[in-house]
Amino acid sequence: MSNPTRCAACRYLRRRCCEDCALAPYFPSANPHRFACVHRIFGASNVARMLQQIPVEHRRQAADAIAMEAYWRVQDPVYGSVGFISMLQREISVVQRELAETQAQITMYASQAQSQPNQIAAAQCLVEDGHLVPSQPPFPGLYQRDDISQETLRRHF
Repeated sequence: MSNPTRCAACRYLRRRCCEDCALAPYFPSANPHRFACVHRIFGASNVARMLQQIPVEHRRQAADAIAMEAYWRVQDPVYGSVGFISMLQREISVVQRELAETQAQITMYASQAQSQPNQIAAAQCLVEDGHLVPSQPPFPGLYQRDDISQETLRRHF
């Protein structure tokens, strides 16, 4: 007796799908492209044999891994999934390098901000009769916002 809805494997191979079809649980008819990739790379009989040798509780995961590897092998015949993994690792290393550079810049700016208040204060003072007299700030009103207190500015800058 044949199944009215054939699995993707049986449909691709143009054969009847029997009730004990080894590939039916892992290659449903809704996703024929998945089996097409697997058949193209590994072959239907090889996949059926591999799945039969694996314990039942691990077959779904094995079928997913086989399908994923077949998909990437079709996309990149030379490197397969390793090519995609390598690309992601390169992207990660580039982003990590950018992060390290940004953190170094933040550290540099923070150390400059800690050393600059003394230099700014000294530059804003005039010497009159041997005494330091504060001058007008070079940009009046720059730090005179109503919504930010002067104390907050002193702590952060």
